[in-house]
Amino acid sequence: MKNTCELQGAVSSGKSNRCVVLPADVPLLADSLEPTRNHGWIPEASSPADLIIQVDHSSFHLHKLAMVSRSEYLNRLVFQGGCNIEISGDRLIIQLENIPGGKKTFELVAKFCYGWKIDITAENVAPLYCAAHFLEMNEELEEGNLISKTEAFLSFLILSSWKDTFRILKSCESISSWAKDLQIVKHCSEAIAWKACSKSPSTTTYDEDYSKFDNSWWFEDVSKLRIDHFVEVIQCLKRGGTKSDLVGSCIQHWTMKWFSQFTLTGLDKVTPKHVSIQLHRVSTECLIRLLPTEVNSVSCNFLLHLLKAGVMLKIDLELLCVLERRIALMLDQCSVSDLLVKNQGDKGSLNDVDVVVRVLQCYVCHISKNSKEKMHAIGRLVDGYLIQVARDKNLRVESFKSLVEALPQDARLCDDLLYRAIDMYLKAHPELREDEREEMCKVLGYHRLSQEARVHVAKNNRLPVKLTTQFMLLEQVNMATRSVTSDEPNYRRTHTHTVIRVSTDFERRNINANEMKLMKRDVEVMKSQLLELNTCRIKLQKQLRKRCIW
Repeated sequence: MKNTCELQGAVSSGKSNRCVVLPADVPLLADSLEPTRNHGWIPEASSPADLIIQVDHSSFHLHKLAMVSRSEYLNRLVFQGGCNIEISGDRLIIQLENIPGGKKTFELVAKFCYGWKIDITAENVAPLYCAAHFLEMNEELEEGNLISKTEAFLSFLILSSWKDTFRILKSCESISSWAKDLQIVKHCSEAIAWKACSKSPSTTTYDEDYSKFDNSWWFEDVSKLRIDHFVEVIQCLKRGGTKSDLVGSCIQHWTMKWFSQFTLTGLDKVTPKHVSIQLHRVSTECLIRLLPTEVNSVSCNFLLHLLKAGVMLKIDLELLCVLERRIALMLDQCSVSDLLVKNQGDKGSLNDVDVVVRVLQCYVCHISKNSKEKMHAIGRLVDGYLIQVARDKNLRVESFKSLVEALPQDARLCDDLLYRAIDMYLKAHPELREDEREEMCKVLGYHRLSQEARVHVAKNNRLPVKLTTQFMLLEQVNMATRSVTSDEPNYRRTHTHTVIRVSTDFERRNINANEMKLMKRDVEVMKSQLLELNTCRIKLQKQLRKRCIW
């Protein structure tokens, strides 16, 4: 029998292409293959069926001659026997297990073997191609057998049609191992990567005009792929030399689309509509490994969202550490908005603060040996973030305190912004106990606050009493010090004049006794002032200790 293949449907149209296999003018063993009520298929023929092939609880009543003439695999089973063969009277029963595409694909195979017309489309060409390999329908049995027919049409679709390439990949999801072994996924991925790398999609034969889009015109189609197929496409893009920022943007687009299908806060209540937790865990790990290594190829905010998902899904700890370190290296280039990771649901805080704390702790442990300028920049960044999240009434005191204490003291030149953030948090959480307020405010240092901030502390009734008292006593000491310092110019002027006179007299070898007495008196005055200042300091320290004991 000689078959011909006709292509129907213009390549440039949005419709799916199909291949119609037409039989030659030869005698047929049956006119048609009709389904029965009990999930069976019986050919309308003059001679009775002598072969029953069972696929997915369905029975196909066929003729040996039609099937073995096209399938080397069935030929061996019929004439050599096997463990999955039974004999019932004059009929041979064969159990076909794990045939790619199942009964729907085998129905097309059976029709092809009988010489009937079959339609091959982008949706069934891959399963049909795999089934043809499973049944060993090669050219050695007959020229124009099913393997060569499906292979030719498969190659045509992959090279010519953008949309059909994605339809083929979608059909490969149910036949993953066969599609991978026969390199269908590889060829489709290479074709997608090659077309995506083209400067203008309209320069190649595509289903529709994409020329109005920018370099990301292909993101939406690629984001529909399953994770294993998506990984294959990204790897092809990398090998093809696609810019790292474009690859990173594509990964971000895919991730946001797929992870929006489930809620991280409801992982214990996965519904049938959502993908399983295990698949999301594997997907997250694959995405982390897939990220371009180039600096700034992906945004810090996206990496924080990925880290949040990784923590919730309990992915591999080593991968978590890799991700935390990568984000920590980007902190000095981030803005406050980059650190905002929204929480899902109505309960809990608006932003996920704990994931930011993890990154800051990683920075302090591994990267904090950087220059002081970078450390101070990160200090300002964290203070700005603290001010941003402090107004959240649902933010737990433990989370806010961990964020406040995440950086060492030398990360800040001044505590004014830190004080402002703490004050805002206390204002938004009036229910805090006194000990909780004290614990949070212990990071504030009197000498690291500006004079304006110190004045505000003295009037702030939201602060703990202990802190306010300490600051007021220190302010008294500071005022006394300033008072003594204010008299210093008079002494300096007297002392300077004395030195000039002494120098002159020594030069003239004529020292006046009265001037020597004046010098001694000035020295005594200075000692008296220093002693008075020291006595005042000791008294204030004693008062401070007593109040702390109270």
